[in-house]
Amino acid sequence: MTIETVSTNRAFGGVQGVYRHHSTATGTNMTFSVYVPPHDEGAKLPVVWYLSGLTCTHANVTEKGEYRRACAEHGLIFVAPDTSPRGDGVPDDPEGAYDFGLGAGFYVNALAEPWAEHYRMRGYIESELPQLLADNFPADMSAQGIMGHSMGGHGALTISLRNPGRYKATSAFAPIVSPINCPWGQKALGGYLGVDRSLWAEYDACALIESGARLPDLLVDQGAADNFLDEQLKTHLLEEVCTRAAQKATIRMQPGYDHSYYFISTFMAEHLRWQAERLRG
Repeated sequence: MTIETVSTNRAFGGVQGVYRHHSTATGTNMTFSVYVPPHDEGAKLPVVWYLSGLTCTHANVTEKGEYRRACAEHGLIFVAPDTSPRGDGVPDDPEGAYDFGLGAGFYVNALAEPWAEHYRMRGYIESELPQLLADNFPADMSAQGIMGHSMGGHGALTISLRNPGRYKATSAFAPIVSPINCPWGQKALGGYLGVDRSLWAEYDACALIESGARLPDLLVDQGAADNFLDEQLKTHLLEEVCTRAAQKATIRMQPGYDHSYYFISTFMAEHLRWQAERLRG
């Protein structure tokens, strides 16, 4: 698969790149960023996937996430995909809402029209982009971790839960833990998948854990001053289901922190250290 290099920059001895390719999953051009830390020639490096939240592209974490120093220290490749397909012919919310359509792909494979043709972010993240990474970068695909923020936290949790054994580490910042039970999720899953709620459960972390899916471990940080906490994120639902299911998890409320990248960047290095410990065994 051919990729186009959009830009490269030296950072902490490694290379921060931005790349573009035509996706067979979404039928559109897709842009993503990859940071490759300094490494010996021929070495294969563990991979951490970072899934971004509503309204974001690859650029938000690339520019504001403050991850490169920690990735260089721990020898981690850091991959940041876009959050939805984009381009001519890709449908968007007809009312221009931020929580559906462009920038709000919710990491699903859409079933309902007109979304089904292009909104295939589940297939893109689970299958197509990993193969592209393996073919073009020094990635050890036997040592993958995944993390994300908000909608991307939902994506990281559900993708990891649906693919047991693929990801050795899973963590999240302020994830949407149960889309079935919040307005953002109900709008997205109803719009992309249709009204049959039995189809929604595979995109809900709490429902997946309730039905028997498990992770080796889980780390979640949530800002206690996050204005989306009570209505949309509902962290307590994840705490409750992990307790009932005996799912190993560290879920931390961080006093005074909100939903922004000031919060994410504060705890990013700690999450990457936690990921590296598990990826390197």
